[in-house]
Amino acid sequence: QVQLVESGGGLVQAGGSLTLSCAASGRTFTTYTMGWFRQAPGKEREFVASIAWTFGMTYYADSVKGRATISRDSAVNTVVLQMSRLKPEDTGVYYCAASRVPILRKSRADEQDYWGQGTQVTVSS
Repeated sequence: QVQLVESGGGLVQAGGSLTLSCAASGRTFTTYTMGWFRQAPGKEREFVASIAWTFGMTYYADSVKGRATISRDSAVNTVVLQMSRLKPEDTGVYYCAASRVPILRKSRADEQDYWGQGTQVTVSS
């Protein structure tokens, strides 16, 4: 099993920035993809960004492209999502996710094998 623990959510003003971190522990492995999804009230969980761990390739939803950067720190099994120029529509619960296989494209929620508990991000206008 792999445990994912997110941190870094909170209340941010529109136009501001935030950094989310996700630490993986347990039976970690090298060939997998980690990423972030978010879910706003009344909406489906949607893809935000992902990184293929071994290859380092990154993928972004169109809605955050140019405003988000996902990166990894292999030494501590952590993936970081940095977002800037935040908008109220970025509000939601952000979930860290991991799959046991590398997904070299934007991934789907149903492809993930592990999930974190989620962290709330609220962007005020």
